[in-house]
Amino acid sequence: MARTVRIGNGQGFWGDSPDAAYELLTRGPVDYIGMDYLAEVTLSIMMRQKLKDPSKGYATDFIAFLERALPELVARNVKVVTNAGGLNPRACREEVFRLARRLGIRELKVGVVEGDDILPRVGELCKKGVHLRHMETGQCVCSLPEGQLLSANAYLGAWPVARALQQGAQIVLAGRITDTALVLGPLLAEFGWGPEDWDLLAAGTVAGHIVECGAQCTGGNFTRWWEVPDLWDVGYPVLECFEDGSFVVTKHPGTGGLVSVDTVAEQLVYEMGDPRSYITPDCIADFTTIQLAQEGENRVRVSGIKGRPKTAFYKVSASVFAGWKATGQLVVSGPRAVEKAKLAAEIVWKRLEKAGVRFAPEEKLVELLGTGVCHPGLAATSPEPPEVVLRLGVKSQDRKAVERFGMELAPLVTSGPPGVTGFAGGRPKPQEVVAFWPALVPREEVEPFVQVTVEVSS
Repeated sequence: MARTVRIGNGQGFWGDSPDAAYELLTRGPVDYIGMDYLAEVTLSIMMRQKLKDPSKGYATDFIAFLERALPELVARNVKVVTNAGGLNPRACREEVFRLARRLGIRELKVGVVEGDDILPRVGELCKKGVHLRHMETGQCVCSLPEGQLLSANAYLGAWPVARALQQGAQIVLAGRITDTALVLGPLLAEFGWGPEDWDLLAAGTVAGHIVECGAQCTGGNFTRWWEVPDLWDVGYPVLECFEDGSFVVTKHPGTGGLVSVDTVAEQLVYEMGDPRSYITPDCIADFTTIQLAQEGENRVRVSGIKGRPKTAFYKVSASVFAGWKATGQLVVSGPRAVEKAKLAAEIVWKRLEKAGVRFAPEEKLVELLGTGVCHPGLAATSPEPPEVVLRLGVKSQDRKAVERFGMELAPLVTSGPPGVTGFAGGRPKPQEVVAFWPALVPREEVEPFVQVTVEVSS
C-alpha cells in the first residue's frame, strides 16, 4: 500500500484563526503542519519592529501557538514548517527554546533557513549591475533616496526546508520562502524527489498552492457560501500526499466546511497569472494539466500535474516607503442620505483648500458604502437607502497635509449637513504608505543556508 504523508495548513496569513493550527493537531492525524504568516507587506512591518527592538522582527503569534501546542507536537511527533521567522528567524528560535525550557520539553531540534534577506547587500548588488528593477515600471532600486527602501527579500524555495527536516528539525523557521515550500519541502524530505523531477516538483507546488490560504479551499470565501455547512467550525485543509505526486485534499472528520471540486478549483485560480506558467524557485507548474476528481465526501483527488525547469532568477519582494495616508468614516442618515454624504465630502475638500492643503485627484478617496461602491453596476434598485457610510481617505508625501485632513471629519457632525453620526475612534492618524516593489535577482547572487540547533534541558 502506498505510503501517505499528511500535511495540514493552519495559517493563511498573520492574523488568521488562532485556533486553526491547534485543531489541525488535535482533531485528526497529521505528520506536518504548515503555517504561513508572510504577505508582501508583512516584512516591512517586521522591519519597523526590528528597528525599534533588535530582538523582534518575527511573527509573535507563532510563539502564542507553541505556548499551547508544543507539548502536543512533541508527544505526537508532528513537525512544523513556517515562515514565522520573518526578518529575525534566529531571535524567533531563541524564543522557541525559552518556551520549551519553561514547558519542560527535554529535547527540541529547530532548523533556521536564512539567506533571503538581501537588504544589506543592495548597494553591493547595484555596483555589480544587479539593479533590482521594478518589474512593472523598470525603475532601478538604486535610484531610491536613502532610507526609502524598507526591506528586500528573495523568495527561497523548498530545498532548504527539506535539508532542515532531513537533519532532524521538528520545527523549521524560515523567512521569505514561497508559500508552496511549506508543503513541497516536507515532500522532498519524505519522498526523496530529485532537483530535476519537474512533474513531481510541480505536483508538490500545486499541493502547496491549494492549501496556502488555509480555509479558502475548505469552504471559506467560497462563491456558493450558502452550501457550506458549519462555517463557524470550518476545518482547515489536510493533504494526503503520495510518492507519485498525486494527493487528496480533505479535512478532519467532524469539522465544518466543504471540500469539493469547486472549492479546490476556486483556490487554484487564486492569485493566478498565466495558468501554463506558475513560476516558483523550484520549478514551473502547468496548471492546465491539473486533474480534479471528487473521491468521496470532502475528498478531492488531484493528479496529472506537469512541470518544467526552474528559471535563472529568484523573485524579490521589496517594500518602499511611499508617503503617508489616513482614512476615516462616518454615517450619514435620514432623508436624501446619499446627497448629504456627497455634500459632506465636498465640504471636507473645500475646507482643506481654504487652509492651503491640496491633494491631487489620485491622492483622494471618496466611497459611499451602500451605493454599490464595492461592485459598480450592482447598486440597489430599491428606494434610496436610509443611511450610507461615507469613507474618505488621502495620501501624500506631506505628513502635515495628511494630519490636517484628519482634523476635518469630526466638525461635520455639527457644521455639515444634518444626520451625520457614527464618528468614533478619534481623528484619523497618519500612517506610513508601504509600496510593493517586485524585482528579479540572478539565482547565483542568493545563497540559502540552514542551521539546525538542538536544545537539551535536564
